[in-house]
Amino acid sequence: MKAQGERSRTGSVAEHSNGTNSNCAPGHFKPKSLSLLTCPPLMSIQRVPLEAVQKIRQYLKTILIVPESENCPDRYTEQDEPPMPESLEELGSLFHFGISLEQTLQMPNRQGQWFISAANPGAALMKLPGLALKPGLRLVSYLYRLDNDGTGVTWAIPEQFSTTEYLEKALMSAGDACTALHDRNTPPKPEAALPNLMDAIEGDHSLMSFLIASLLYRELLEFGKVGRSASWNHQHLIKALPPHPNWQWCTEIPKDFSPKVRVVPDGRVAIEFFTCRTVAPIAIFQHVDQYQAGQYHPKSVDRAIALLRPTNGGVKH
Repeated sequence: MKAQGERSRTGSVAEHSNGTNSNCAPGHFKPKSLSLLTCPPLMSIQRVPLEAVQKIRQYLKTILIVPESENCPDRYTEQDEPPMPESLEELGSLFHFGISLEQTLQMPNRQGQWFISAANPGAALMKLPGLALKPGLRLVSYLYRLDNDGTGVTWAIPEQFSTTEYLEKALMSAGDACTALHDRNTPPKPEAALPNLMDAIEGDHSLMSFLIASLLYRELLEFGKVGRSASWNHQHLIKALPPHPNWQWCTEIPKDFSPKVRVVPDGRVAIEFFTCRTVAPIAIFQHVDQYQAGQYHPKSVDRAIALLRPTNGGVKH
């Protein structure tokens, strides 16, 4: 089972990490999803200050935080002595000491077994301008941790299916439960989950609400990802090309790196913004989302458009 909400990732960094341009010829990346950006008739374009976009992203990052007890759960064995509790919450955790993972599938662990997160990703929408969670729906997350590495998946489900009973049932329902629970690529899918988590979002259809939805979408897809699974967290929003002489371009150089919202008369909306991946291999990414009229479920394309040839210097951002 593939996790819902996967974005199209054309021209990934991995394809070009050798520094060659065998796949970096102009025109190599021509996904249909970018068509709205090249349709000039009767299209209105609004540029958004980068500072406003960064402020929204920072807000999302402060809300969408995995509890430390789940991000780095303690690894007890039956021979270990439990730590002295310093709070009522820690005292309650002692009741789980010595219980096997088979008996408590929902317990956080670092043994490579999916578990239910106590976090509420929907809290991010409580103060987010222009967007809201549709009535009767809830966002729930499952996490996977193996030592210091891990991933996560978030689903939108009806509230009546968000009880622990239903969420635990999903842990055991994916084929061979013992195998699935230890497979990072087979996340649990709860009963009645919506095909895409953004189907649970509604809004005022303002131009800014669509740009906010694009940021929210990526933050929710990244939620729970650490170590080698993290990707979006390493990408910094930009409004200009970071100064460096050794950029290797895979497409034509964009004339404008500022975040933009584009609208056509039929109500469709396109979002475009750029980021710089600041860990090796360093790259410039173009992000394009297309929204059908009245919807907040985007068709997304994230593509590397330039790679930094290795040098002794770094990138200023």
